[in-house]
Amino acid sequence: PAPTPTTVDHVDKAAEDAAYTRYTQADETSRAAERDLAGTREALAAAREEVHSLAAPLGQTHSQPTVAELTAEAGELTRLHAEAHETAVRTHAAREALARAEREHEERVAAQREAERRVAARTSRREGLERQQAELAEELARGRGAFATVAEHADLLERRIALLVDAAGAVREEEAAVDRLKKADAQLADAAYQAGFTTPDEAAAALLDAHAQQARRHRLDLWRAEAAAVADRLAEPGIEEAAALPPADPAAAEAAHTAAERALRAAAAGLAAARERVTGLAGLARQAENEVRRLGPLRTAHDRVARLAGLTAGTSAENERRMRLESYVLAARLEQVAAAASTRLQRMSSGRYTLVHSDARAGTRRSGLGLHVVDAWTGNERDTATLSGGETFFASLALALGLADVVTDEAGGVRLDTLFIDEGFGSLDDQTLDEVLDVLDSLRERDRSVGIVSHVADLRRRIPAQLEVTKSRHGSAVRLRAGGDGLSG
Repeated sequence: PAPTPTTVDHVDKAAEDAAYTRYTQADETSRAAERDLAGTREALAAAREEVHSLAAPLGQTHSQPTVAELTAEAGELTRLHAEAHETAVRTHAAREALARAEREHEERVAAQREAERRVAARTSRREGLERQQAELAEELARGRGAFATVAEHADLLERRIALLVDAAGAVREEEAAVDRLKKADAQLADAAYQAGFTTPDEAAAALLDAHAQQARRHRLDLWRAEAAAVADRLAEPGIEEAAALPPADPAAAEAAHTAAERALRAAAAGLAAARERVTGLAGLARQAENEVRRLGPLRTAHDRVARLAGLTAGTSAENERRMRLESYVLAARLEQVAAAASTRLQRMSSGRYTLVHSDARAGTRRSGLGLHVVDAWTGNERDTATLSGGETFFASLALALGLADVVTDEAGGVRLDTLFIDEGFGSLDDQTLDEVLDVLDSLRERDRSVGIVSHVADLRRRIPAQLEVTKSRHGSAVRLRAGGDGLSG
């Protein structure tokens, strides 16, 4: 194809739209003037008929009105027209005020609904916190028991443990005393047997038959025992030295016996108290075991939720790429945008560059939303930060166009008809600039409007329809240029 080059008098779509707009405005103005003229003529005819009807009863002739009368009538009609116009202006202002009031009412109703939604959300959150606080208070009360604080309960348990240790010692002493008592009973039974009795009780019953005989037997036994003991002791070496010692103190021995009995009774009482405490501690141990069993499922659920939260937040060690859940979801959309952008980027870079999604980690940063550029000249994939300024610009432009295509597809076919590009063309060479403009022209072929904001002078000869903004001391002015023509405004 050999497209016809544009000339100075070339008529593009913008010029056609501007001419059609001026024609429409002129046609509406002409029709309004015709309607006003028709209304004026009707009013003049009605006024003439009214004058004739008033003049007929007075015998006046049906003469034509004079110029002065017509002038006065025209002035009156002008005054009436001005009053009507003023009323229409006030009506328009009132309508605008009413529209503003309605918009303000809608905004306030929307704000009120939003506030009600926030109040409901905060109320629900407060109820959840109150339930959590109540559960914590119940758990604290169970741990505290009948005491004012948990520390006081723990102090009591420590004192009970100390008492149990003391009681265990008393029990061991009681067991030793019982053992000694058994040995004494065995010696008593042996003595009764040697005296000719079957049991100690039998010997005691025999001794109790006659009080005097019992006393004598007792004294005889004592004497024999004492004599035998004295003989034995006298036969022992060193007895003479022992005889020189002071005599024994029975009162002290009896006092020691009494103290031993008192200690035995105290040990028995301590043993009973210790057994009672052991029973109480066993109950507390069962209660603690039940509490541990009850907390087991809760801890398991907490660990599961915490692990899931760590995975979705990208802080868990199991999440090797430290990728958040939202990044994982957006990565699929980014792949679509990169694929759509690569179609135009290849045209802009003469088939050199394409964009691919990358979820690789860069140092300690999170992964998931990275982009790499594939260089067809080297066959390597590298970071987009290695692109030059001009390459970065048309890569960003390709991404914006790809995002527009994906949004159009996701929005059910709703088109993005207008695209504005601000600066960036100054970093492109002539060949790349031509390729970028070809891509933008292809968008215009699909009935899309593309606006370029730039200070690059070379674009003036490449773009026929322009809005040139010039500044001066009296303010800025906009000039429409279509080819070589200019229209100030």
